[in-house]
Amino acid sequence: MPTYEYACDSCNNNFEVFQKMSDEPVKVCPKCGENVRRVLSGGIGISFKGSGFYVNDSRPAEKKETAPSSKPADCSACASK
Repeated sequence: MPTYEYACDSCNNNFEVFQKMSDEPVKVCPKCGENVRRVLSGGIGISFKGSGFYVNDSRPAEKKETAPSSKPADCSACASK
């Protein structure tokens, strides 16, 4: 469930409400009783830590070998041209 941030223009009260996405937005300031507006915030983001979140962590052991380099190999025939 997301946390929504609200602001009251009457008393400058800023508060957060932990509610379901399907819940109705808060319309009344709990401090002064006036109308409030929902504030768009950047949020905190998601941080995945630990093993299992990277492609190379979840591969079977036989596939964990290093992949061939995408850099072309040195070719002595190509260099003489």
